Amino acid sequence: MRSRVLIFLLLWLFASAPAHADKIRDLAQVAGVRTNQLIGYGLVVGLDGSGDQTTQAPFTTQSLENMLQQFGITVPANVRPQLKNAAAVTITAELPPFAKPGQTIDVTVASIGNAKSIRGGELLMTPLRGADGNVYAMAQGSVVVGGISAQGKSGSSVQVNISASGRVPNGATVERSVASSFAQGGDLMLNLNTPDFTTAARIAEAVNRAYGAGTAQAVDGGSVAVRGPADPAQRVSWLGMIQSLDVQPGDAPARVVVNSRTGTVVIGSEVKVSAAAVAHGSIQVTISEQPQVSQPAPFSRGGQTAVVPSSTVQVSEDGAHMFKFGPGVSLDAIVRAVNQVGATPTDLISILQALKQAGALHAELVVI
Repeated sequence: MRSRVLIFLLLWLFASAPAHADKIRDLAQVAGVRTNQLIGYGLVVGLDGSGDQTTQAPFTTQSLENMLQQFGITVPANVRPQLKNAAAVTITAELPPFAKPGQTIDVTVASIGNAKSIRGGELLMTPLRGADGNVYAMAQGSVVVGGISAQGKSGSSVQVNISASGRVPNGATVERSVASSFAQGGDLMLNLNTPDFTTAARIAEAVNRAYGAGTAQAVDGGSVAVRGPADPAQRVSWLGMIQSLDVQPGDAPARVVVNSRTGTVVIGSEVKVSAAAVAHGSIQVTISEQPQVSQPAPFSRGGQTAVVPSSTVQVSEDGAHMFKFGPGVSLDAIVRAVNQVGATPTDLISILQALKQAGALHAELVVI
């Protein structure tokens, strides 16, 4: 028996629900106020024999030798350490806006060699660099891994999630601030998280209604220009007051998002279907192989025993259903109809694509 379709319904805007308002801070971001990506290369040590195999990851040994030289220890040229307790890793982090030296940020550690697990490892001090090549943070600390893996001597193994990557909470200390254009004079630009002409116009209208006509102007569907204060020292308080204004965003677009890999379907409440009839069924193809042995005749010369293949192919169509959508069908009706026929997520994807091709689905169909 088929399981019911699991549909995660993202109800962006209920037609029957009262209009709601959001803060401008939740709808738009200030231009120039952004995070910056950091990356570094380092070593994780203290592993329980689950580190890199140096024969297949020679860069791990080279990295450790370079580190030992900095401490005045020279490894003989004819000695190749077998490091099972160390792993070469990449370290990534996001430097938040206005981060100051001394503050801490989280880092993500991922193995780049053949280490089986970095659980219980210690990340050695590693500089984190930005896109310009400058060092903005230093990372070090114990790695926290959410996955687990185990392997027996016979070769059998079990794994839950990924144990070759983890995080170091507050594992990096900021060493340098990123220059920001926020403190400079001029107008402030608000960039919408989701571009929409209606939302941009309503943001400008809300600012002008609160602080006078001409204070804000919608540049396009994704940006709103706000007049900056004459005193640069008042930019923070001025922007804080603007971000606290309430704005009713525009209606969410009619959109259906389908994840073909996991079978997840997200349907917006604005999705409508025109009058259409849909036939849904499942086709099963059964192929059975029964090889037969052919023996040569008695006392025959040159005869050989041969295997003759014998195949049986059967095609059956079970569970065929047909259901009809009336004009202007809402989201609830679509869900009920699909669940009543017992369609799987894969079947639902096919139904939505067929409705789109027939012009009966009045929504944007996004397949990821």
